[in-house]
Amino acid sequence: MSGAEYITAFVTLFVIVDPIGLTPVFVALTPGFDARARLRIAIRAIAIGAILLTLFGIFGDNILAGIGISMPAFRIAGGILLFLTALDMLFERRTKRREKQGEDYEDEPEQDPSVFPLATPLIAGPGAMATMILLAGRDGGDWVNVLAVLLVMAAVLGCVMVMFLLASPIERALGRTGTMVVTRLLGMLLAALAVQFILDGLRGAGLMGLSG
Repeated sequence: MSGAEYITAFVTLFVIVDPIGLTPVFVALTPGFDARARLRIAIRAIAIGAILLTLFGIFGDNILAGIGISMPAFRIAGGILLFLTALDMLFERRTKRREKQGEDYEDEPEQDPSVFPLATPLIAGPGAMATMILLAGRDGGDWVNVLAVLLVMAAVLGCVMVMFLLASPIERALGRTGTMVVTRLLGMLLAALAVQFILDGLRGAGLMGLSG
């Protein structure tokens, strides 16, 4: 992967996982928890999310091949999925859905939120899993590329960890309006990246004669 591809991969996964958008949800899921308890929950959630995303990054291509789905077809489908996610971000539907998941969890406060809903579907959701397969499938699934994608994933999850640790002060600093502005900006970036995935898929399927 070139330097530009590293940046593209990081931005794509960062926008999908959305550490900034997860911050208020994390706060809502851990009301009244002390710093040590929040740290334990954050570490557990990120570790489980990392395992799930790693499995999809390494074996996702083989799973697709086993059920007869080509990478260009998956790129197109993944691009459409990412575009729908971008629309949700632009119109605040994803934020409302995440808040609803948090409210549903609050009905059962005795449960640990690290596995559900934090690790999945909030960190390692369908969009993030699809993105890992798409990114790792570049360059024919070359192991150097796969390792690079895993390192990018680790960097994004590192950002999630930092945001979780700074959840309370960041929430106070950004406020509701600041969070909405950042979410919409990330949604615009994701929409453009989703279109690029679709174009790459069409080109890989021989349906477009675009130059790279």
